Amino acid sequence: MERRKFIAFICSAIVAPFLAQAQQSERTRRIGVLMPFAKDDTEGQARVTAFVQELQRLGWTEGRNLQIEYRWGTSDLRKAATELIALSPEVIFASTTQATTPLQQVTQTVPIVFAQVADPVSAGFVVSLAKPGGNLTGFTNIEYNAGTKWLELLKEIVPSITQVGVIRDPGITASIGQFGAIQSAARSFGVEVVPLGGRNAKEIEYSITEFARGSNRGLIAVATPLNITNRSLIISLAERYRLPVVYPFRRYVVDGGLICYGPDTIDPHRQAAGYVDRILKGEKPADLPVQAATKFELVINLRTAKALGLTMPNSLLSRATEVIE
Repeated sequence: MERRKFIAFICSAIVAPFLAQAQQSERTRRIGVLMPFAKDDTEGQARVTAFVQELQRLGWTEGRNLQIEYRWGTSDLRKAATELIALSPEVIFASTTQATTPLQQVTQTVPIVFAQVADPVSAGFVVSLAKPGGNLTGFTNIEYNAGTKWLELLKEIVPSITQVGVIRDPGITASIGQFGAIQSAARSFGVEVVPLGGRNAKEIEYSITEFARGSNRGLIAVATPLNITNRSLIISLAERYRLPVVYPFRRYVVDGGLICYGPDTIDPHRQAAGYVDRILKGEKPADLPVQAATKFELVINLRTAKALGLTMPNSLLSRATEVIE
């Protein structure tokens, strides 16, 4: 009997450290997610789903070794950011510049991983793309030279266009930069560029309605959270006034917009999960370089083209990554 007890004691002594290590590795880690969309917004849900699915693939499961604190909304993101910080997460994931800005304002220590940020250097989020240098890093999505591509597409669809209204948000640095890039390229396409939009849906609707009174006109909706949130309004106004519009993301075209050229909005959220995983395992945001978008989409909605009385050139259709019929 004594021999059995001795063997049992030895076995437990050997196994105990491994059990303790396993229990420690399975301890619940807490992260935060800040999304500048209403909770029922389909684009916001698609981004979060991609993020969570990739975390699961990497071994992180809610209810087992991970707790995710979510904050959604389009109004008081500063309050939402403050609430998340108060919960003491080990890392926070933020989608878009709009969500990243208030987080940076309320913490300089909690690691933050961002996605869909147009210009993280100009926004002051990082020192440089290669060496972020602080508590933020992530994935940038917009190249300012995309503005030239958007003008090119408009003129290819309707060569007679002479005025282009640019729906932007004057309160966002990246939006100002995108408008400037379009304006710089306008002369080479023989068009005049007019700033439209504003800080809310009412201003967007008013400016587009006034702009539509003229002839030979088209629109560009630049990449801003405000435009994404009000995409149904912009799409319906374009249909009402029969205006061709180039959008920055696929989501607009799926929802009835005419055409888009821009980066995949979902893939960076999968990639961001990889950075969150690495930070939870001990790496620092300052050592993880900001990565640029690599996957771009040209999507055309032929049903919308028909409703607007437009015929899409075959040269354009042949270049499309997706055609919705």
